[in-house]
Amino acid sequence: MYLLDTNVWLERLLNQERSAEVEKFLAKVSSEKINMTDFSLHSISITLLRLKKGADLLKFIQDTFIDGSVGLIRLEPRNTGLIISMQDQFGLDYDDAYQYAAAEKFNLQLVSFDSDFNRTARGKKTPGEII
Repeated sequence: MYLLDTNVWLERLLNQERSAEVEKFLAKVSSEKINMTDFSLHSISITLLRLKKGADLLKFIQDTFIDGSVGLIRLEPRNTGLIISMQDQFGLDYDDAYQYAAAEKFNLQLVSFDSDFNRTARGKKTPGEII
């Protein structure tokens, strides 16, 4: 089971340099094995709407959650201590600490392009490393 970081989704949605790598990962791995945090969903929404890509956001939600089976997970307010602990322990900023804490809590493999996770105990994999 995987937790895809915000940057992985945006890489594909914005057709950036490693978009094809993400596309191959998404084609190979069943959506039932993929999770996203609520934090990522809101970050993606902010980014796409800021770029005036509301139609892309609606299609993404349709493909990912309605037609697909990607899991949406969230940390409860009582998990704030875990986020802070991850931030302090590994020197992560809040968004990375949130993703890492969610991966820890739900025992998921973190999939990200962010090298900040390389200094954590769980580490991360890129989509290409998995496929």
